[in-house]
Amino acid sequence: MSTPDAIRWNQDCLELLDQRLLPNSLSYLSFDEPIAVAAAIRDMVVRGAPAIGITAAYAMALAAARCPPQPSVSAWATALAPARQALADSRPTAVNLFWALQRCDLVIEQHGNSGELPLAMLALAQQIHREDIAINQRIGDHGAALIGANSLVYTHCNAGALATGGYGTALGVIRSAWRDGTLRGVIAGETRPWLQGARLTSWELMQDGIPVTLAIEGAAAQLMRELRPAWVIVGADRVAANGDVANKIGTYNLAIIARHHGVKMMVAAPTSTFDRSIDGPQIPIEQRSAEEITHNQGVATAPQGCPVHNPAFDVTPASLIDAIVTEHGVIHQPNREAVLAHLDSAGANRN
Repeated sequence: MSTPDAIRWNQDCLELLDQRLLPNSLSYLSFDEPIAVAAAIRDMVVRGAPAIGITAAYAMALAAARCPPQPSVSAWATALAPARQALADSRPTAVNLFWALQRCDLVIEQHGNSGELPLAMLALAQQIHREDIAINQRIGDHGAALIGANSLVYTHCNAGALATGGYGTALGVIRSAWRDGTLRGVIAGETRPWLQGARLTSWELMQDGIPVTLAIEGAAAQLMRELRPAWVIVGADRVAANGDVANKIGTYNLAIIARHHGVKMMVAAPTSTFDRSIDGPQIPIEQRSAEEITHNQGVATAPQGCPVHNPAFDVTPASLIDAIVTEHGVIHQPNREAVLAHLDSAGANRN
């Protein structure tokens, strides 16, 4: 068995696997206009930084296809601006979203006078999708090379095929290590409040026959003391210029616990997730609805009127990270100098 595609293009429509329903139901939603796609990103139908970027590019292709032909670059930019803004507003922390929209901007500049913009926009989305799968496979191989024989690893949230174009970042490393025979098992933290670790990561790994044990987040310290995993492996929604990493809330906790127990911390992320214009403290942190915490499937689990703080992400300092793995290799002991040198050598993120 294998994980189904999270994102599909079917003739003139975008199809998204509704990840809110997994693992109990495998259901695709079809979209033919971009504002609805922006809502789907915000509502977690699709999630994961690389997948959000791919989805945004397809949404811009929908916008261009449904827009009357425009006479100039500036006219196209104006006509597509509402769709672009809705997408930009959907998830503020995931930098891949803005990276994809910037690539769409370049297509408008290059093809806005040619009459071929809709086709060019779709070609870009499909190219980003293909590139992401190949990038993930390279990340997986680079990361797997760091994993010793007979290793147990711990992962958080879902940075697998469902969160990307396919294969995965953190789960890409795990898949490659399993292929190489160095991995004996995975601990998956449940990941509140959306339970991506329970619903998605454990499901993905079971589809591939990779041994996985699910644990509540509060058990992480005890499990590290008792079972001594070799690595904590996570994805990222934004990697700052100084090496700080924004990822699903709870990652910072894990990094602190891992350092205390001598467990190494690995972040797996494509260079499109890096933001060389910002340091960790400046990363915008998305605040989500209180109902995600106070209710479970519409049923109240907290007292009515109880104040809630619900950040979707936290920022792990670079000093707690042993390795950041990209499609171009490994940044050991990341800091500003190492991160910028890596990006420069890869020719990435020159904005």
